[in-house]
This record gives sequence, structure tokens and C-alpha cells, in this order.
Amino acid sequence: MTDSARRRARVRAPELIGKGGWLNTGGRQYTLADLRGRIVVLDFWTFCCINCLHVLDELRELEDKHRDTLVVIGVHSPKFVHEADHRAVADAVERYGVAHPVLDDPELATWKQYAVRAWPTLVVIDPEGYVVAQHAGEGHVPAIERLVTELEAEHEAKGTLRRGDGPYVPPEPEPTTLRFPGKALLLPSGNVLVSDTTRHQLVELAEDTETVVRRLGSGARGFADGGPEEASFNEPQGLALLDDGSVVVADTVNHALRRLDLATGEVTTLAGTGKQWWRGSATSGPAREVDLSSPWDVAVFDGTVWIAMAGVHQLWTYDPATRTVTVAAGTANEGLVDGPAAQAWFAQPSGLAATADRLWLADSETSALRWVDLDGRVHTAVGTGLFDFGHRDGAADRALLQHPLGVTALPGGSVAVADTYNHALRRYDPATGEVTTLATGLREPSDAVLAGEDIVVVESARHRLTRLRLPEEAVRVEPAAHRTRRAATEVNPGRLRLDVVFRAPAGQQPDTRYGPATRLLVSATPPELLLKGEGADPDLSRELELNPAVTEGVLHVSAMAASCDDDPATAYPACHVHQRDWGIPLRLVPGGAARLPLVLAGMDEAARGGG
Repeated sequence: MTDSARRRARVRAPELIGKGGWLNTGGRQYTLADLRGRIVVLDFWTFCCINCLHVLDELRELEDKHRDTLVVIGVHSPKFVHEADHRAVADAVERYGVAHPVLDDPELATWKQYAVRAWPTLVVIDPEGYVVAQHAGEGHVPAIERLVTELEAEHEAKGTLRRGDGPYVPPEPEPTTLRFPGKALLLPSGNVLVSDTTRHQLVELAEDTETVVRRLGSGARGFADGGPEEASFNEPQGLALLDDGSVVVADTVNHALRRLDLATGEVTTLAGTGKQWWRGSATSGPAREVDLSSPWDVAVFDGTVWIAMAGVHQLWTYDPATRTVTVAAGTANEGLVDGPAAQAWFAQPSGLAATADRLWLADSETSALRWVDLDGRVHTAVGTGLFDFGHRDGAADRALLQHPLGVTALPGGSVAVADTYNHALRRYDPATGEVTTLATGLREPSDAVLAGEDIVVVESARHRLTRLRLPEEAVRVEPAAHRTRRAATEVNPGRLRLDVVFRAPAGQQPDTRYGPATRLLVSATPPELLLKGEGADPDLSRELELNPAVTEGVLHVSAMAASCDDDPATAYPACHVHQRDWGIPLRLVPGGAARLPLVLAGMDEAARGGG
């Protein structure tokens, strides 16, 4: 047995429970006993979460490399009401190309059994059924790959490793013209260009929005420039028309902006390296040399291309004249904070629409409609924060949306919102301050474009465009208000010990080349919740003081730890950034917990006790 195996904490893994049942298994229901002898990685995810989508992409290479020993199980743990709908989970599994079994856990039963506190969280279970590692956030797959290799050798020697085909059974492909389309753009010709996201293509449709004029892209997941058949995309989304008549494409999973020449069908790369942006990477410079992070939409506003950079909760700009990119708004912290662009907080901005004096944006994770003015200040029209959502019309300060992905400027200064998880098209009128409903019964609308007196809606989960006449009066719906399905953590008023658990993975050591290897940032909504403990500090543990007069709120915690491979024989060791943002709903009750542990990487030994 290796030294690291002797040191490794082991906790018996709880059973996998989910009322929604299993997907991608050909109808078979699995237990942990069925997986004994295999290394299992549980991926706790929810399909609204951009960080979860990043991890899905990170896991692909790991799954392929260890296909005969490793089984990845997605445990879908919903945040929004819509995400508890089994059909919506099945759609998301296909939409994002999830090629492993998924357990649908709408009541968060398995989430609670594993004491998970954040999306995404990865849990490693050894072939004998013991939890041996837990990681929250992105960027942990290199450490998990090292652990998997070690577990393979250890359990091969013990005779407890079982090799062979895994339980994944792919679904039958559906013969639809579009498959989970994302965004649409009205072309000067009157045709409509659509990002056919799941098929990694762009599709030009005739004015009837049904007849295919041409397909652009090979249809295979990839990152290559070239002609309409050679070029490749990776889950493209947003589209915008440039002054030269070409189209800029938000190539989301390639972390890039692409250019489509409408005359020739030629595709070239405008911005991005193909690598995902991490904290510490450049935030401005020559566009082809700067990493981006899941650009979801694009719009031309005030002379430049604005980018909804969903992966880092910011807005960036691309300047076609200088071919440079830079951060335009947002701190990269997740939340809802208005004010000067450099101080604003966003939460997965996913839809943009420009008028002469406003850039409108759908800020999906805060279920908000927001805008940026010409002076660079950020404002909120609808929405209050990360955990309040629903379907309620009326005054904008009381109205509710549910994870909107698109926004469209309408004549007269109002805007239409693709209210995705409410399956509705909504309208906000700045002149009256009122929110109304234009249409319901749409299935996960993700964008809309004006076409004469009609509005053409991208019904993503119906795989089609739907043409509607803009109604003069709004549709009436019964109001509904929701909070996240995730239960609030009960804590004691007064002193609270916050411990972010981080243990450098085996074979790594803290990276102190540029200063402290760790950083902890704490804030709260409302701000009055925290009497003491707000701000940034290198220490991953902190004494907080909670205001007894504030009975509930959200604690925002951002933690970062840097480590490098510890191999004396390697002149230039690989270095890694482990980073996670938490939004923890708290309820202050006498006798509640006095300690709040958040696992960034490793095991919480203080909570584990024996076993």
C-alpha cells in the first residue's frame, strides 16, 4: 500500500437515491453495490449552472482515458423549480452531450446524504465503496485523474478492481431539423440564422423559419476555421451582425468568438485561445491571445461588440478596429450589485440586446433583467438576487422571472424577455415600470427576434422557431413566487466559525511564487447580516459575527487556492488554481450551528469524526 493510500481518509459512501430515476442507462436502475469494483466519481450538478457545464467538459477526457475502470455518475440536484421536472433534466442531459449515467434527484436526497453545499461538487468513491475525496468548483480534474490512477494500481494489486464496459447507454438520436437551438439573428436578406447548439452548427433558415437554406460547420464538436463544411464549433450560442456585414458568433464551449462571412460561409476566429479563462489570466489585450470563459451572447453597443461572459459573471468587449478584448463590467463575483461598471456583480449573463442608449441583459442566475447605460453604470429593472424567482407580473420591483436567457428590444423602448424556465415571453416597459406576459406555453424559450410585426421565438426544448404576432394586450397568468429548493443552513446568531477546507491533492504543494497561495472573500446579502468578517484575507478560516436582528440572508464566500505539481525531476511543474464561489442561504436560529465548513478540496476531518 502506498503512503498516500495509508493517509487517505475513507468514509462509507451513502446510497444513491433519486425519485426521478436514472437516465442514460437504458432504463436500468442502479445501486452502489452494482458499481462495486469500479472507481466512481459523483458529479453533483444542476443544468442552470455554468460552472457545472464547465465540469462536464472537463470530465470528458478523464472518462475517455479511464473508460474501463471509471464510472462517472451525474447526480442532478435542482436549484430552480423547473429543474425538478424530469423531462427538463432529460432534455439537459441530451442538450449538453452528457455521456454518462445521470441520477435525477429532484428532492436533493443524495445531495443531503453527501453533505454537498455547492454546485458543482465532485465526490470520488473507491472500488470498495468508500468516499476518498471531495472537491467543490472547477479545475479539480487533474487532481482527480492522479487519484484515479493511484486507485487503479492499488485495487488492481488487492484484486478489488473490476474492469469492463460501464453502465452508460446512449439515447436514440431524434430526426429534428434543429436540436436545442440557442440564439437567432435576422439577416439583411430576411432569412434567419440560428445557432443549432447541440449539433455544433449554424443553420440559415428561409423567411418561413422552417426551410433550411444551408448548414455551416461540420456538425462535430471541435475548434477549426475554414469553409462551411470544414469549420467546427462547440455548442455555439449568441449571434450579432457586424458593420462589415459579417456575423460574430459566441462559440461558447470553445471559449471563443468566431466570424462568419455570410457570402462565402468561411469561418475564422476573432477572439479567444480555446482555453478557459482562470483567475490570474489576462483581462485585456490582443483578442487572439486572451482566454475567454463561456461567452453566451454578443451585441453591438456604442461602437463595440459586447460579450455576455457567462463563465466569469462579467461583460467584456471586443473592438473590431483594434482586435482587442477587455473587461467592461463586473468583478467576477457572482451576485446582483448595481453601480459603476467596475464594481457591479452579475450572475451568468446570458442574453444581450442593444438600443441607442441602453445595453439590456438577461442575468440568468439572479432571474433578473438589467441594463448598462452609456456612462457605464449598471441598473436592475427586475430581480432581487440569486435565490428569489417565480412568475409574477406587475410593478417591476415586485415582478419575478425564472432564469431568463434572452432579451429583445421592442419598438417604443420596451423589451421582451425570454423567460426560459417559466416557458414564457415577458415584456418590461420602462415608461410604466410594469412587467406583463406576452405568451405562455413556450418550451424553454432562449431568444427572440423581431420580424416585421411578428416576434420569432427560439423554443429551444421544442427544437424549433415559433412565430407569434406581437399582442397589444398582455396575457394574464396566476402569480407564483418561489425560492430555491435548497434548504437554508441553520446557524446560531452571533459568532460563526467559517472554515474552507483545502488540502493540496497528492503530489502537489501550495504555490507561493506570487504571494499567499490562498484567498478568502466574504460578503452577505443583505449587507447588514454581517457585523464582522467581511472582506478579503489569505486565511481560509475566519470568525464571523452575524447580526441577530437579521433572521435570514445569503452568505457569499469566494475561495481560491493555488498549487503546483511537486516533482523535483520536473523543471517546469504544472500549476493549478482551485477556485469556488458559494452562495449559502442562512437562517439564524438559537441553537443553530456555530461552525460552517465548506469543502474546496479534501475531506472535512473535523466533521468526519471516526469511521
